[in-house]
Amino acid sequence: MQQLTEYLNKNKDRFINELIELLKMPSVSADPAFSQDVLNTADAVKSALLEAGCDTVEICETKGYPIVYGEKIIDPTLPTVLVYGHYDVQPADPIDLWDSPPFEPVIKNTDVHPEGAIFARGACDDKGQMYMHVKAMEFMVRTNQLPCNVKFMIEGEEEVGSENLGEFVANNKEKLSNDIILISDTGMIAKDVPSITTGLRGLSYVEVAVTGPNRDLHSGLYGGAVANPINVLTKMIASLHDENNHITIPGFYDKVEELSQEERNAMAKAPFNLENYKKALDIKDVYGEKGYTTNERNSIRPTLDVNGIWGGYIGAGAKTVIASTAYAKISMRLVPHQEWEEITQLFKTHFENLAPAGVTVKVSPHHGGQGYVTPIDNDAYKAAEKAYETTFGKTPIPQRSGGSIPIVSLFEKELNSKTILMGFGLDSDAIHSPNEHFGVWNYLKGIETIPYFYKYFTELSK
Repeated sequence: MQQLTEYLNKNKDRFINELIELLKMPSVSADPAFSQDVLNTADAVKSALLEAGCDTVEICETKGYPIVYGEKIIDPTLPTVLVYGHYDVQPADPIDLWDSPPFEPVIKNTDVHPEGAIFARGACDDKGQMYMHVKAMEFMVRTNQLPCNVKFMIEGEEEVGSENLGEFVANNKEKLSNDIILISDTGMIAKDVPSITTGLRGLSYVEVAVTGPNRDLHSGLYGGAVANPINVLTKMIASLHDENNHITIPGFYDKVEELSQEERNAMAKAPFNLENYKKALDIKDVYGEKGYTTNERNSIRPTLDVNGIWGGYIGAGAKTVIASTAYAKISMRLVPHQEWEEITQLFKTHFENLAPAGVTVKVSPHHGGQGYVTPIDNDAYKAAEKAYETTFGKTPIPQRSGGSIPIVSLFEKELNSKTILMGFGLDSDAIHSPNEHFGVWNYLKGIETIPYFYKYFTELSK
């Protein structure tokens, strides 16, 4: 990769400014109020891919937001890398917890990022990490060092479950054919400890509603005589875990793979300081399933968490009311072999059975996806490993992630392709939270490392 350092140094300010302009676009796929912004962002990604050197780029319409597809085929006999990313972002709420407006990017120095980090919604998840691939492509094309074919598939519905991606992939298998899929939507252990994500948890996401009386009631006239949906809902949710924080849904653990002690010992070699972890989160102690470490709880074990709960009066002052209905959104992170649709049904049956006679319960599934484990003995993993060794000077640690990218298992099913997850974010980057950010160093390091993956994967594939 001749001229790489020189090219980075010469263009790094432009790379940063281009990302900042992309981050100004509020491409919130969950909120229809931002629909035009999402569409505008798709157009911006198309322009960026053309500028980077793709020969063909198109906006592919779906029943929802479009998918941006681009390609540069230099020789059909050479390997093809398919880059996946997403241009949509999470909602910025709660806005009042942001130190600066979420769609007015600013660069600020932090203890973790003394060289500066870009603060904005989508900075790390996934605009910053997706754009690393665009700029890596630009370098390889402009210096005539692209060693193989490359395709891009950048979608606009990842944050709402990729509802239309499956149909698009199934209908475009030839267009999307590849030798390996490359994704940067994960993280690494630390700036000086590179890692490659080798496992992802699956996901089942549901919304529940508990309804009691046919209208809100006066809590003095009716309190104690009718079921309070909020009280009932909180009791039902509390019963979903036992005293060991084990999930109580019958059949929930039937397909959970228990890792061997040897595998657990290998995981434990990853650097981790519990006191620093607690300090970073400002908590007095960790919490979770008995019998497992913190890093095991958030990666190789399934979970159930309430993501939101509401009902009744929450305005200023007092209103003595028993709400007619209470609501909650609940996500379950699943491990490989757990079928998300089966888990969703198990939850629905169990939750409905928990309800006392005074209320009715409705469970509405939202979306989900399967977990995934990638092999570490194939050419693509070896190429990624060599790429990190080249730019970081040390061998990356294989690491299972607690997050979910449901489309990875979809890709393997429909395209018969393995996926390599080369993430450059950090746990402290506050993705999905106020003050999301992405280190400038991490962003540029990604642009530096990705071209080496292309180089080594092409060499190993011969």
